[in-house]
Amino acid sequence: MSPREPNATDPNETAATDPELQRRLERVVERETEWIEMTDGVRLAAKLWLPEDAPETPVPAILEYLPYRRRDGTRERDVRNHPWFAAHGYASARVDMRGTGDATGVQEDEYLPQEQQDGLEILKWIAAQPWCSGSVGMVGISWGGFNGLQMAALNPPELKAVITMCSTDDRYEDDIHIMGGAQLIENFSWATTMLGNDALPPDPESFGDGWRDAWRERLEGGGFWLEEWLRHQRRDAFWEHGSVCEDHAAIRCPVFAIGGWADGYTRTVFRLLRHLSVPTYGLVGPWSHTHPNTGMPGPAVGYLKEALRFWDRYLKGVENDMESVPALRAWMQESAPPNANPPERPGRWVAEPAWPTQGVQERTLRLAPGRIVGALPGSGGDDAGPDAIAADGADDTPLRLRSPIGVGHEAGRWFPYAGEPDLPGRQNDADGASLTFDTEPLPERFEILGEPVVDLEIASDRPQANLTVRLLDVDPEGVSTRVTYGILNLSHRDSHADPTPLVPGERTRVRIGLKHVAQAFPAGHRVRIAVSTDYWPLIWPAPEPAAITLHPAASRLTLPLRPPRSEEDANVHVATPADGAPPLEIEELSPPENARRVIRDVAGDGAVHEVVRDTGLHRIAEIDLTQRHRTVERFTNRGGDPTAVRAEIDHVSTLGRGDWETQVRMFTRLEVDEGAWHLYAELDAFEGDERFASRTWSSRVPRDHV
Repeated sequence: MSPREPNATDPNETAATDPELQRRLERVVERETEWIEMTDGVRLAAKLWLPEDAPETPVPAILEYLPYRRRDGTRERDVRNHPWFAAHGYASARVDMRGTGDATGVQEDEYLPQEQQDGLEILKWIAAQPWCSGSVGMVGISWGGFNGLQMAALNPPELKAVITMCSTDDRYEDDIHIMGGAQLIENFSWATTMLGNDALPPDPESFGDGWRDAWRERLEGGGFWLEEWLRHQRRDAFWEHGSVCEDHAAIRCPVFAIGGWADGYTRTVFRLLRHLSVPTYGLVGPWSHTHPNTGMPGPAVGYLKEALRFWDRYLKGVENDMESVPALRAWMQESAPPNANPPERPGRWVAEPAWPTQGVQERTLRLAPGRIVGALPGSGGDDAGPDAIAADGADDTPLRLRSPIGVGHEAGRWFPYAGEPDLPGRQNDADGASLTFDTEPLPERFEILGEPVVDLEIASDRPQANLTVRLLDVDPEGVSTRVTYGILNLSHRDSHADPTPLVPGERTRVRIGLKHVAQAFPAGHRVRIAVSTDYWPLIWPAPEPAAITLHPAASRLTLPLRPPRSEEDANVHVATPADGAPPLEIEELSPPENARRVIRDVAGDGAVHEVVRDTGLHRIAEIDLTQRHRTVERFTNRGGDPTAVRAEIDHVSTLGRGDWETQVRMFTRLEVDEGAWHLYAELDAFEGDERFASRTWSSRVPRDHV
């Protein structure tokens, strides 16, 4: 299950200080459960929020379409957002996908054609309702952001605009499964999350008779999706489906793309701005995987106000100032000490009229043993030139590296949630296990905005190897903070679709694009590049230990420099967080727990990386439902053997009301040897004390250039 988003603490987040808004909210009509029947007979469950006069005066509608259980899973955030839209003249709908929540049927995988076909039918149903004007917008974060773009690419006539948050246009390169051709540990974690989510029952109070039959159908028909995902380790038609980057031109309605520097999906905003030919707006804050009005790290912003301006312009045709909003607004982060769960990131808003922009200029620097050499603001010297990769007489002393497994224990996770210790910590230990290259102390402050790129000339002693490159901010005391990073499975250096092994000992040039970022580097600090051959437990290691020889004279770092524009930057406006309907009443019965621990075995030269996510037992008063979701992840490594790594997850979910109680218990495991992945999962579902259903999965999937 997706964790609960933190409640906003700003008192302005409620309607209490706005009497007119309060009156409008009181007149919103809520329909707790509305059934939408698909052509194959499957029923999807929806909750609706309508202006009270919508049946007489139809209004545009806003659709959020998710598998995360509208009844209990996303209710806490839904009651803040959807009634607020309804109070401002929109019908708002939150719909459960087939096989999830109170919907019937079975969810067989993510982003399948059936999901999109259902989406088209939902749009038609909404547009045909007497309370709808016929215009519909789609909004969503993560999965909901994905399917908003996917539906837009199908160009249904009802869909007029999309707000997509923390999502991707490229399911292979920029999703939770794979990064740079390397397998992310999140691939396993996410498969476990969805196995547990889809194993939960419908709510008898809203579903009615037959809920047990629907529950049994989804338990018997669902699966552990990881096996299918691992059968597609290279870019193929499986990942191209649902990746709108395959044809950006198919999207013909306006798009508002929102991301966070601490999230895994930041690149999407920049690709959409670059490639879409429709009105497109980007907003990137310091946040992790969360809505901007509950943004953590802060500062949070008035996402609902920003969304309302967009909806008014493109769903209602209001002549407002939307066209004057800059194409990109981004939070320029100031330097800050490493913190795995910071409440805020200092900085300021900056803007660019387009992306790419002439306001950002690339500056290319050379690598030398232990050093970064070239022209940064105030340093003098020459730009090495973006294409200057050949050796130029500089010191080309070869540098050899084989990083220990576990160099990524301070990496945080690819998919960081809000309010949890998911961000990278102090990087000095990882730096000590990497090749590092530093500038001299900076004579002047400078800022970057965009994608840093590293070009390296390397040779490997094995046909399969990984490289991780981190860009770091090193303060005068030597404390190292990760700014951004990139990963490349070296067999994917030329193609994700047709990987080719390295020729041991042969020099080759590779380019690694790091995640987009906006960051200030103060005077007196150093810029550092760190290169490692491992990043466990963020990615899975190569099949056997690989040593890399790096030739620095032919290697480059290119930074996207953005000179500050003080007067322009001072006038950048992003709405303040003074919006939202009253929060959901939650009774805490036991406290939540979110923890990340690394337990090192000094004698055995290994470690266990443990992550705990526990929502605590809590009661949703409005529907008298108690729930708890507890997940414990353990990632184990022993010595320098890349086949001695293991990932395991224990998960328990409970739902109850009165004398009705259900529980889902799961255990999943993923191990590797040199030639294959070994998957195992077991699931037990209980009604009261009696086992309702039980399933196990066990399979072997060959490794494919990874």
